[in-house]
Amino acid sequence: MNKKILITGATGMIGRKLIHSLQKAGHTISILSRNKVNIYGVKSYIWDVDQGHIDPKCMSDTDTIIHLAGENIASKKWTEKRKQQIINSRVLSTQLLYKTIKESNANIKNFLSASAVGYYGDCGEEILTEDSAAGFGFLAECCKRWENAVDQGKSLSLRIVKFRIGFILAKGEGALPSLEKPIKFFAGAALGTGKQWIPWVHIDDIVSMFINAVENPRFHGAYNACAPFPVTNLTLTKSIAHKLRRPVWPLNVPETILKLILGEMSEVIFISTNTSAQKLLSTDFKFQFTRLEDALSDIYD
Repeated sequence: MNKKILITGATGMIGRKLIHSLQKAGHTISILSRNKVNIYGVKSYIWDVDQGHIDPKCMSDTDTIIHLAGENIASKKWTEKRKQQIINSRVLSTQLLYKTIKESNANIKNFLSASAVGYYGDCGEEILTEDSAAGFGFLAECCKRWENAVDQGKSLSLRIVKFRIGFILAKGEGALPSLEKPIKFFAGAALGTGKQWIPWVHIDDIVSMFINAVENPRFHGAYNACAPFPVTNLTLTKSIAHKLRRPVWPLNVPETILKLILGEMSEVIFISTNTSAQKLLSTDFKFQFTRLEDALSDIYD
């Protein structure tokens, strides 16, 4: 059945690909953006989260919201001000959407939101399901407050879906270029111990997850949006190096050096999240890429 979908964060890595795929599937798309955006067949509405402004017409004829908006966690050093901006971009934007739904008496049925595996914090070897508790540290605190804000939609009788997204593999986008850059210059090495688990996922599978959740009412609650077989930082580094035909040094990059360079933001590199994809698989979702080698081959070959 055709859905009328409003997307926030539509100009980001996931949003751009998602718009095209949803249109191909027959859905009608509109977007919320800080600036007017021209995309064929898409209505564009303006909002300003910091000012609490939103065009209420964005809710007209909308039944589903896909909420992807949020400041990039790794684009700037984590000062106290920057950390608050990261949280506000997720929490205040969600609150503004719900406020607009109430005030406009909009007929919204479904609310799908991005989240992140950072929710669990650093858990070492522990296998993490969606029932695992929220962890500690800034990433965990940010994701917990983000998801708590999203869950307020239950009072509006919305079907809530939250995707805790892992390390996205996409050609020339996201975090992959930062990881491959030293490898290209023959400086590839595992970071820290190299034993930290990284739950990866191909961008095409992330897009498919959102489309499945739009169309399948069985999706409900939180899901680990990661491939079934996470890998360690060392394995990921070696796999990328193999595709780039570059060596990996046997000496790891010391944790102290990275903490000195990145400060508190080094948490992004060192947390270990060994996630389970069983809940997602129980919805009969079919991954296109379950093996890291196949995902990297699609990107590099």
